[in-house]
Amino acid sequence: MGIESVPTDISIIIPAFREEAALGSVVQKIQEVMLTYGRTYEILVIDDGSDDNTAAEARNAGATVIAHPYTIGNGAAVKTGIRNARGAYLVMLDGDGQHDPQDIPRLLEKLDAYDMVVGARTARSQQSFQRRLANRIYNLCASYICKRKIDDLTSGFRAIKTEIARRFVYLIPNTFSYPTTLTLAIVRAGHSLVYVPIDTKWRSGKSKIKPVQDGARFFLIIIKIATLFSPMRVFLPVSVIVFLIGLGYGLVKIFFMDARYGPTSAMLMTMAVVIFMVGLVSDQVAQLRFDRSEDGE
Repeated sequence: MGIESVPTDISIIIPAFREEAALGSVVQKIQEVMLTYGRTYEILVIDDGSDDNTAAEARNAGATVIAHPYTIGNGAAVKTGIRNARGAYLVMLDGDGQHDPQDIPRLLEKLDAYDMVVGARTARSQQSFQRRLANRIYNLCASYICKRKIDDLTSGFRAIKTEIARRFVYLIPNTFSYPTTLTLAIVRAGHSLVYVPIDTKWRSGKSKIKPVQDGARFFLIIIKIATLFSPMRVFLPVSVIVFLIGLGYGLVKIFFMDARYGPTSAMLMTMAVVIFMVGLVSDQVAQLRFDRSEDGE
């Protein structure tokens, strides 16, 4: 379902699934903030197949609603919003009331100098211990992959230039991992990123993200994006670890077990060389793919 192509400055995208309790209030607060901000805007609520009054609440509050015929996923809702947005700048936030619309201008004012601005949750933010711990682990992993400090990998409150978001929309998964994918893709592609500290509130209703169950998927997303944009950050450490295991095992056999070096050690060291070469080729392929995508703009 599309919307009229009338230019506007800012498109505010809210993915929603069963958010009837808080969504109307969120939309109204956004309107109050944006009227004061003084720039043209639109509010797009992407209803991801909700079976309650989510869509009706959003329409009654004045938002434009694009409804999925059935539940596809949070990331799919964001992709629908990006594809249908008319603004030159995008703002993404949740519809459960945990993000404060008063922070929207703080993010937008940074887009003059940066390509993407992310609201980084502070220590004062209201989060469960499990989610806070999981986010710290994700941030450490992402910082290693990106070669820069990532303050909040999974924050769903962010602002980005529309043309850049559309370049990476094909990478975004249909699940809740879209902030992870978008952050890693932006940084590894050489675009600028800045974090703005924000305080979040307890969300309205039951959380749809389960940190333990979804943790493996988040890590797979990190590895996937790393291999797309910087394969050697994955292949090189694996190669070194396998090589050291093979070398160490062989030395232990020689000096402590009075045995021959053995085929197992030789096989592990050979595998390490193969892994390194695969990583090297993958790095070249990734660079060629990125160069072609740049030429195609």
